[in-house]
Amino acid sequence: MPKMIFSSSLHCHTWTLLPLKPQQNPLRNSNSKPTSITCSSSLQHQQQQQQQQQLLNPFSVLSTTPIYQIPSNFTPSDLLAVLRRQTDPETKLNVLEWASKQKNFVATSAVYEEVLQGLGEIGCFDRMEGVLQEMRQSGCEVKTSTFVVFISSYVKFDLFDEAVGVIEKMEKEFGVVADRFLFNFLLNVLVDGNKLKLVESVHCEMRNRGVRPDVSTFNILIKALCRTHQIRPAIAMMEEMYGFGLVPDEKTFTTLMQGFIDQGDMEGALRMKERMVEADCPWTNVTVNVLIHGFCKEGRLEEALSYVQEMCLEGFRPDKLTFNTLVSGLCKAGHAKQALEILDAMLQEGFDPDIFTFNPVISCLCKSGEIEDAMEILDLMMLRGCFPNTVTFNTLISTMCKENRVQEATELARDLSTKGLLPDVCTFNSLIHGLCLSGSLRIAMELFGEMKNKGCAPDEYTYTMLIDNLCSIGKLEKALDLLKEMETNGCARNVVTYNTLIDGLCKNRRIEEAEEIFDEMEIQGVSRNLITYNTLIDGLCKNKRVDEASQLMDQMIMEGLKPDKFTYSSLLSHYCREGDIQKAADIVQNMTSNGIAPDAVSYGTLISGLCKAGRVEVANRLLRNLQMKGMIPSPQAYNPVIQALFKRQRTKEAMRLFREMSKKGDPPDAISYKIVFRGLCCGGGPIQEAIDFVSEMAEKGYYPEFSSFSMLAEGLRALSMEDALIRLIDLVMKTAKFTGSEVSMVMGFLKIKKVDDALGTLGNLLDSRRPGRKFYR
Repeated sequence: MPKMIFSSSLHCHTWTLLPLKPQQNPLRNSNSKPTSITCSSSLQHQQQQQQQQQLLNPFSVLSTTPIYQIPSNFTPSDLLAVLRRQTDPETKLNVLEWASKQKNFVATSAVYEEVLQGLGEIGCFDRMEGVLQEMRQSGCEVKTSTFVVFISSYVKFDLFDEAVGVIEKMEKEFGVVADRFLFNFLLNVLVDGNKLKLVESVHCEMRNRGVRPDVSTFNILIKALCRTHQIRPAIAMMEEMYGFGLVPDEKTFTTLMQGFIDQGDMEGALRMKERMVEADCPWTNVTVNVLIHGFCKEGRLEEALSYVQEMCLEGFRPDKLTFNTLVSGLCKAGHAKQALEILDAMLQEGFDPDIFTFNPVISCLCKSGEIEDAMEILDLMMLRGCFPNTVTFNTLISTMCKENRVQEATELARDLSTKGLLPDVCTFNSLIHGLCLSGSLRIAMELFGEMKNKGCAPDEYTYTMLIDNLCSIGKLEKALDLLKEMETNGCARNVVTYNTLIDGLCKNRRIEEAEEIFDEMEIQGVSRNLITYNTLIDGLCKNKRVDEASQLMDQMIMEGLKPDKFTYSSLLSHYCREGDIQKAADIVQNMTSNGIAPDAVSYGTLISGLCKAGRVEVANRLLRNLQMKGMIPSPQAYNPVIQALFKRQRTKEAMRLFREMSKKGDPPDAISYKIVFRGLCCGGGPIQEAIDFVSEMAEKGYYPEFSSFSMLAEGLRALSMEDALIRLIDLVMKTAKFTGSEVSMVMGFLKIKKVDDALGTLGNLLDSRRPGRKFYR
């Protein structure tokens, strides 16, 4: 392999992909299904006889009932081959029952175990027991392998205690003693199922019975310890092997390496590799790939590439897993171009990329916003004979929806069926989310209905999205209907769903219903969190039920939740609105006492309340204190003071504070400019100052409200400064981005000296640009 392939440099390079090599894809015919013995009519039999002759000879189906002719040369191997071709466990059982009645039938363990395995796949444990008893009655030897089938079947359905109980059953009822193979098998499935207490119990039983462990036993136990991040005991377990005359193998060392990697200790994994070399333990690609994975997991991609290059000098030849690991690691780090270079190298080495190669690349490109490149990879994927799965399509669909390309995403989703795939809940959720973001809630609801009609059950995320959007436009009845539907369909309702509904009800002043939902959470066993309480407390405060809000805060504390700045801000805002400055100040004091430092927003709320109560000087001093504490006051803190100063005709002080905000605080916002312009127009100061301020506003992208501008226009007309007025009107139209026809309309009136009409038209056009509010009931 050329060394340049694994250069440690991560610089971006252009990439090209090689054309498809002229070779047969081994997966091309993987979808062909084996022929089954089924009940059929004579006509069907005649049509299929030629195809089945080679597979089923000497069997044939003669009627609509499962009657099979068995020639004199019928063997157990022939019967086993037929059973293995069946996909339906019931059919397997019927075939066995029919065959057992034939005179040439010979019972074998392999035949019975095949039937047991089929029944185990679907969890028919009672019928498995029946077959086991029949097996014993037929005189067939019941072996350890038979009980391994039972253990596998129990584990498939998470019946781990029953799996452990097989040991006692096989000995007491059948006289079969559990050997080392069975113990190892049982230990391994228990470790994979994360049933570590049972692992300890079974291992203890193994020791008590005097069953001597082998290397596999130790490897399984080491894996169990590594799963629980007990690396030191795992290493001690490896050392114990020597006492049994056993030598650690590659599996032992790589399990420990993986244990270190899972703990984020790549250096420990490398030290274990050194011990492996010192022990003269042969290594294979498994060892190298584990360490490459470790480097990639920690984002040490240059070291991963360098390590591959280093190991190549020692005879290592990268395999498919090597390439996939590198591609995945690079993609997780956002290095799509470098991942594509590895993909190119993979093709050059003759490996066919699979779903585990392509999916990370597509995901990485989507995350970086390169959706077109991702679609090209999808095309290449299908060209190479690697069929995308639902995850592939969901990644692309989700990205398209986030980029507001919902129509393309919908078309791609509808294309799933032509690829033999069905859209899953993630597919529908992505589309519904995209439609909601684009404001197409009606279509989203239609898709929601289609989702259910296609048999795809919505999850809590689906419902919560729709409930949130319905609440945002005031359609609360439909939102509540969806909550009831969740209950009817057995869909889990989590705290996010309830919080969304409570927020929607509070914002629409339906506070009593919000309280009912709040109470329902406790009945349904859904724990209320800080957001739940804050939302309802805020709703109560805005409905002037502040005493109940305070009681709710006490309840919140009793439930172990600590109020945060948002909790206090709701109460603070209420007292400021009501002009109760003393209680507002007490809230700020309580925040400090409870270890919550009031921020600029909290102080801004208090400053606003002080100004409304006419205590401008106190508000001004508080503003100064903010600066002394190192806080940067926001416009929300400055604006109330500036407005109050203008109202008291203290124009110079107001303007000085405005200039101070520009230099020392956050930049003035649209409200700041509106307050200052109105103050200059109403304050009776120099008219030139107001004229200049219009230009200043325009430089920042703001234009004045017409109600204030009309006062300035009257002043200019009174002073016969029509030229200045026309220049200002022109400036305002440019800042507000009037269309050519709108400009012509206004300027047309000015040319014929119809200034009032020009100003009226200007006012209407400006008002039409102000964002309106929609209320839904």
